[in-house]
Amino acid sequence: MKTECTRGRLGFHPLGRREVVAAFDGGKITSDGGGLLLREVEQRTGIIARFAASFRDYRDPDLTEHTVKELVGQRVYGLALGYEDLNDHDQLRLDPLLALLVGKVDPTGQSRRRRQDRGKPLAGKSTLNRLELSPVRADRDHRYKKIPADTRAIEGLFVQFFLEAHEEPPESIVIDLDATDDPVHGDQLGKFFHGYYKEYCYLPLYMFCGEHLLGAWLRPSNIDASAGSVKKLAMIVERIRQVWPQVKITVRGDSGFCRENLMRWCEEHGVGFVLGLAKNPRLLAELEEELDEARAEYEQTGEPARRFKDFYYQTLSSWSRSRRVIGKAEHLAKGSNPRFVVTSEPSEEVEARPLYEEKYCARGDMENRIKEQQLCLFADRTSAATMRANQLRLWFSSIAYTLMQALRRIGLVQTPLAKAQCDTIRLKLLKIGAQIRVTVRKVWISLAEGCPYEPLFHQVYANLALFAARAPPLTC
Repeated sequence: MKTECTRGRLGFHPLGRREVVAAFDGGKITSDGGGLLLREVEQRTGIIARFAASFRDYRDPDLTEHTVKELVGQRVYGLALGYEDLNDHDQLRLDPLLALLVGKVDPTGQSRRRRQDRGKPLAGKSTLNRLELSPVRADRDHRYKKIPADTRAIEGLFVQFFLEAHEEPPESIVIDLDATDDPVHGDQLGKFFHGYYKEYCYLPLYMFCGEHLLGAWLRPSNIDASAGSVKKLAMIVERIRQVWPQVKITVRGDSGFCRENLMRWCEEHGVGFVLGLAKNPRLLAELEEELDEARAEYEQTGEPARRFKDFYYQTLSSWSRSRRVIGKAEHLAKGSNPRFVVTSEPSEEVEARPLYEEKYCARGDMENRIKEQQLCLFADRTSAATMRANQLRLWFSSIAYTLMQALRRIGLVQTPLAKAQCDTIRLKLLKIGAQIRVTVRKVWISLAEGCPYEPLFHQVYANLALFAARAPPLTC
């Protein structure tokens, strides 16, 4: 049967004797009904509100219909719900559910000033991009872009959210450092070709503590992976110790962060470290006996074999002192696989094997968090012309991640999705069809009866309500 498409009506293959006809005429229906859960998280944490407070608004109040808080909320909720581009908002601006999440008093948009805007409660892409494109020194004299961001305030927010996520100070924490590639395909400022990744890209720096994002900074890729890490780490450690003076802090990273300035700073400030160490002939010679033993065991059993060696090592010129090194001698089907770790942890507190296998290798989870932000929350959508605009895009994604992590931490506790990634949470809990009816006294949201995760939705709602009972909603 030939598919018929006539004036908005779509004809599909029949069901028995019945015709199957579809059209986009269902009225106020949204595909993001589960976004109500994100709104409840925001009401309890104030994540978006405090992020919005980092922007200064120099626009004329008499000509402004969308507040900065509403613009920021629209952008962050959009990312969390799976809409990666500003262009998406030219259609999303019609969605009354998104308007409800943002806090629009009139979610239908019928009270807009201009006739052509009525029925469109939210901002379009041309208004939203002012958040990213306002120059750092923008003021009332700038013609269009008058919403500059306070970058220092934004940097401090992520640490504050991390601190607030703990009811009691932990005895110890591990701060993971990592750099990753952010490919670019245009002529963006700060792009360079990176020999390791074999592409033009940025080289953002991330810091996490478990699932909590502590910072994300966009950088050009013509630098060392550890560039700027000491300064950012010092800022984070100082803020944490102001609130938790007794907490033990350990820094963890791969060999790209095994640099004298970082290790020396840690030693001078009472911060532990466990860092990958690039192999060289001197290190391999130190591990030669263990490598032979591992190879002999593999040849005898056919199974991967490991040996560990604990020793002290100092480079010929770059290190200021001798430091403890753990060598892993491993033999696999593909051959020898030696690895090295340098640490400040004393041998009497933790032995070589558990330090490598349990403490150092756990840093791999941070790579999952970075992938989650890039693939699920579009942190790699850095296609603006300037570094500043792209840094703000990275922070919008970071705030969306923080909001989703708060949903996971507060709402999904003791549920099957307690450890689920953001895209799984979005698919099962947020992407729910719903009909919206707005009356004088209420906003009615009728969620799809066929939703297979309705029991889970109720459980998450109950968890959020219980959290609200323990900690009243913020008023910011």
